[in-house]
Amino acid sequence: MLVLSSPSGAGKSTIAAELLKREAGLTRSVSATTRKPRPGEVDVRHYFFVTPDAFGEMVDAELLLEHAHIFGNQYGTPRAPVDAALAGGRDVLFDIDWQGMRQIAQTSRADLVSIFILPPSITELERRLRGRAQDSDEEIRRRMSKARDEMAHFGEYDYVILNHKLDESVAQVQLILTAERLRRPRQVGLGAFITDLE
Repeated sequence: MLVLSSPSGAGKSTIAAELLKREAGLTRSVSATTRKPRPGEVDVRHYFFVTPDAFGEMVDAELLLEHAHIFGNQYGTPRAPVDAALAGGRDVLFDIDWQGMRQIAQTSRADLVSIFILPPSITELERRLRGRAQDSDEEIRRRMSKARDEMAHFGEYDYVILNHKLDESVAQVQLILTAERLRRPRQVGLGAFITDLE
C-alpha cells in the first residue's frame, strides 16, 4: 500500500495520476466521500459519492480501512476493493491525508509505504490553489490555514519529497516504489526460488 499525502494544492493528486500512467501493477484506491462532486468528477471513477448516512453505515460496519473528517466532509477508503487488488498481486496507491495514513499504519504497517509531498513554498502553494479555480477565496484561506497543520505531520512518513518539478517528483516516487518492491519480504516466491537454486 503506497500512501501519498500532502496539504491541498501541493501536488499529490497530480503525482498520483502521473504515477498510475507510468507504473504497471499499480492501482488507485478510490475513496468514499460525503462531499458533492466537483465539475468533471465521475462517481466510482474519482470517488464513491455517498450520503452522510451511508457513510456512517460504512464506518459502523467496519467497511473502511480509514476515514477522516476534512473540510466539513467525510472521506474514507472502502476495504473490499483494496483487499481484492492486494490479493491479485497489485500494489494500491492511496491519495489520503495524514489521519488516514496513521489509521492504516495502525493495522497494516508492514505492508505500508508512506510519502509526504511538500510544496516548494507557501507562496507557491497558494498560487497552485488559486490556479485550480475550483475554490472560493474563503475556501482557499481555509486550506492555507490547514496546510501548516498538515505539514507538521511530515515526520510520521517514511519518505518526504519536495514537489518543485512534477517530472522529478514522479521519478522520485517511482524510485521509492521500485526499492520497496525489491525488499526481501515483498518478493513473493523468493524462498521457493532459492530452494530450487540450492
